[in-house]
Amino acid sequence: MLRKAFSRLGRDERPQLHSDQGWQYQMDAWRRLLDQRSIRQSMSGKGNCLDNAAMESFFATLKTEFFYLNEFDSIEQLQAELRHYIHYYNHERIRLKLKELSPVQYRTQPLKI
Repeated sequence: MLRKAFSRLGRDERPQLHSDQGWQYQMDAWRRLLDQRSIRQSMSGKGNCLDNAAMESFFATLKTEFFYLNEFDSIEQLQAELRHYIHYYNHERIRLKLKELSPVQYRTQPLKI
C-alpha cells in the first residue's frame, strides 16, 4: 500500500503520514521506506483516541452518507464516486460548526481583523 502511494507522489512531494501506534507502523521496514522518501511519520499518542477523532468522524460520515447508501458495480465506479463525494464534502457540504460554510469556504474566507 505504501509503495503504491509513493508511485502517485511527485518526486518533490514530502507529505506527513499519520497513523495510530499499531505494530505494523513501528516496524523497521516501514520506517525505512518512509525515510527513503523523506516522509515524516506522525503517530497518535499512546492510548489517546482523541488524536484520531477528526478522521474517525470523517470516516463515520463517509460511511453513513455515502458507502452504506450506494451499491457499486466495480472498483472503478467506487473510486469515481468516492472522489465525487470527497469533493462534495470539502467544497459543498456545509457544517454548522463552520459557520454554515463548507470546509474549503471556511478555510479560505478572509480574516476579519
